[in-house]
Amino acid sequence: MKSSNGIVYPYLPEGRIIQHVPVNHLFMVLAKEYARKYSVDKSMPVGCVIMKNGHVLGMGANGSDYHEHHGCERVKLRIPSGQQYELCEGCDTKNHGEARAIADARERGHDIRGAEMYTWGHWFFCSSCWDKMIAAELGDVFMMEGSERLFNREHPSNIVGKQFA
Repeated sequence: MKSSNGIVYPYLPEGRIIQHVPVNHLFMVLAKEYARKYSVDKSMPVGCVIMKNGHVLGMGANGSDYHEHHGCERVKLRIPSGQQYELCEGCDTKNHGEARAIADARERGHDIRGAEMYTWGHWFFCSSCWDKMIAAELGDVFMMEGSERLFNREHPSNIVGKQFA
């Protein structure tokens, strides 16, 4: 689905937008550092930060060690990115940074309705993550400027596998 900024996303719910901030935006830097420290997925590390009124409410990073021990069923079946996460325990949306950031904020007792989410390491949100963000009543969501090139495996100038180089 094409957004108002001209980016064609694999999935974007009706009426929703993804906003973009510079790589040096304070909350994006925080999301990147969280991904660097805590993401278990070394090929596509993702970090998410939920902010409200200048305060961090929750943080999450993606991944599990399932792939190290069992491989990825989705890769073996050549499933496109963003689809059929339920086929692989390691890809299950409970292991996505967005879901973990929402869970972290809730475990801390925060009301995240209307809060902003900053995500580093993705260029789109899967439908399951959108469902979780909508159900949580999050407000605006942000990704890094240029993420549609940098984190898209199909784009010739992506940095997949070299995000922290």
